[in-house]
Amino acid sequence: MHTELRRAPAPRNALPCHVLAVGTPGPRREKLTRTLEYTGYAVTHAVPGEVGRSVQQAPPDAIVALDGLGGVDQAVAVVREIRTGPRGQVLPLLMVTADGEPAGVARLLRSGADDCLPEAADPVELSARIAAKLHRVPVPVDRLALDPRTGLHSAPHFRDELDRELRRPGSPARRDGVLAVVAVAEADTLEERFGARVRREVADRLAAVAERLGDGNDRLGWDDEGRLLVLMPGVDEETARRALQEFATTVAGTRFVVADENVRLTPAVGWLPLADADERAIEQAADAVAEALRHRDLRPVRYKPWMRAAAPRRRTRKAVRPLLLALSPLLALIVGVGVPFALYEQAYAVLGWDVASTVYWVVVAGLVLSASLILLECLFSLDAPTRPAAPATPYPPASAVIAAYLPNEAATIVETVESFLRLDYPSELEIVLAYNTPHPLPVEDALRQIALRDRRLVLLPVAGSTSKAQNINAAVTRVRGEFVGIFDADHHPAPDAFRRAWDWLSNGYDVVQGHCVIRNGDSSWVARQVAAEFEAIYAVSHPGRTRLYGFGIFGGSNGFWRTDLLARIRMHGSMLTEDIDSTLRALTEGARIATDRTLISRELAPTRLKPLWDQRSRWAQGWLQVSLRHLWQALRNPDFTPRQKAGLVVLLGWREVQPWLSLQILPILLHSVLRAGGADRIHWATPACLLAFGFTLSAGFVQTAFAGRLALPELRRRRGWFWRHALVSTVFYTHFKNIVARQSHLKELLGDRRWRVTPRAAAKAVGQR
Repeated sequence: MHTELRRAPAPRNALPCHVLAVGTPGPRREKLTRTLEYTGYAVTHAVPGEVGRSVQQAPPDAIVALDGLGGVDQAVAVVREIRTGPRGQVLPLLMVTADGEPAGVARLLRSGADDCLPEAADPVELSARIAAKLHRVPVPVDRLALDPRTGLHSAPHFRDELDRELRRPGSPARRDGVLAVVAVAEADTLEERFGARVRREVADRLAAVAERLGDGNDRLGWDDEGRLLVLMPGVDEETARRALQEFATTVAGTRFVVADENVRLTPAVGWLPLADADERAIEQAADAVAEALRHRDLRPVRYKPWMRAAAPRRRTRKAVRPLLLALSPLLALIVGVGVPFALYEQAYAVLGWDVASTVYWVVVAGLVLSASLILLECLFSLDAPTRPAAPATPYPPASAVIAAYLPNEAATIVETVESFLRLDYPSELEIVLAYNTPHPLPVEDALRQIALRDRRLVLLPVAGSTSKAQNINAAVTRVRGEFVGIFDADHHPAPDAFRRAWDWLSNGYDVVQGHCVIRNGDSSWVARQVAAEFEAIYAVSHPGRTRLYGFGIFGGSNGFWRTDLLARIRMHGSMLTEDIDSTLRALTEGARIATDRTLISRELAPTRLKPLWDQRSRWAQGWLQVSLRHLWQALRNPDFTPRQKAGLVVLLGWREVQPWLSLQILPILLHSVLRAGGADRIHWATPACLLAFGFTLSAGFVQTAFAGRLALPELRRRRGWFWRHALVSTVFYTHFKNIVARQSHLKELLGDRRWRVTPRAAAKAVGQR
């Protein structure tokens, strides 16, 4: 229901009390509204039959209802409707009657009204009666077990409830239950705009969701900072964690009316099991909340001792880890070559088993399988779904989020922002630059000048951020668009990018991944190699896989999301490829993800081998993290089709096995040489081996040929880039990526999950026509 709010003047940093006026539209309700506003109340409206929804969406402080034209019977029906819901049971309710007959007044009071007065009463009297119901309770609010406005336990009484739970008979080791504290990341911003009272309003909104999702045994309260306190007795830790995760996702995916504005809230949940709780349990859960607020990724955070607010966060670093990381190339050879060779030799010498011969055919089959999958992707890329011809609905407001680490982006960020401000979109488009920086930079002044010149640019510093994911999470609750495009700070989208994205999203898709094109290929041979590789990825592999397996992949940048979905999914900063992780979680929710090679954005490639190594190492390790977290769950998920599960096995399983499997040719050959008595005694021209080698080699050339054919015209003219890419990949680059993959596996095993930033620098772009 549409509500309209007209506020009387209120003191700065304070909100007037909110009164819901119930009645059919007309002169009587208008007169009542003027009376309430004249005496300083903020008024919203509801008609009989829709009061419950109005109370649920924007709970008022009091309700004033007209008796209507149907007399006392209709007025009694209104009272009963209001008192049906849990919130309506505790809200002050005043009835305004046309005649004020004693019998009718008595009936209304017996039905649940708190007070009645005639329509002709003086406005001052009406105001005083409302104020009396709001403020003159028998005892102060903080002395009540339940707040009459919200139905929540006050902080002292919540502590009493917690103490009783902790003192229950039985061994503490067997005590089930969880204590949680919930804050919202936007609380300070809302308080600056609307005053301290808004914190109670936010706690009430959170409690409404907790009541709806809870099992009836949970106890809810709130503290002076407006945080929701949740006591969940009798549940094990995993059940409680899942329930808290569902609560956080539901809150993030709901638009709430707070202080008469539609807002998104980012819940930060800290919790600890009652078995570990003591007299500082609430403070400890609040320390976990502080950690959850840093990431804004909706994941409940379990309290750990290092989270104590008074203690600095300390991470112990064993001296052996740097040494093992430095020796990781040698470790990869030991694990991938030395150990298998020793096993082949021992199996043959002790048991007489020629294991190496069997593994040889497994390796050959694996190489043929990999090549076959590449060729299938190429063929299916020709039949990739095409963009809908027209949007199904008019273009809505949209938002672009540019995630930036400013010290790394200072040379390019102004150029990037200017390119976004030149986008051609027929509706409202805001550009949100969500950035972090360890110290002020001169480029920030230039960005502020642009923001003053063009109000579409919104600067959003994210204090304490350490990842792209945190920047995106901070931005998603602030954006106004119905859909949002996510970009790295070196991206220049094509002018029609947002229009093309809405063509997909308005026709039933939830996410659409565009085509990332390298714009600095002339900078170095490394950049040219990446430019051709990106065409193989975004013009061939992504569309081919989408068509082959029935789902797309969000590739981290130049991706467009429905805002409601992104608000629920968020990005997890602990994942080195937060984009792939978000893809799997979105697919689990049933999201449809499209891939469109005509939706263009141009970016910068690394120009040197070391930054490329760091970038691909992060990608490879991130894919491994996603595989470990999601593959098994996805295979057990009944909502995924067999075709999709096959695709997930290839993307998350086979890609992790293949680099190690291809390495097995070395220990097999070494074992065979020793068995034959020398390399000259081995028959190398085995037909099956030669055919498999030729077929595998041809797959890379075919994929490159497809990439050159399906690339943008500006790159299609650079045929030499693609020929060199095919050659370099055959003799070097494919092996380079396999080495990177094996190294990343060892890094994950050793717990090295540092994010190494890819350097950015302005460069000459490939000519565009």
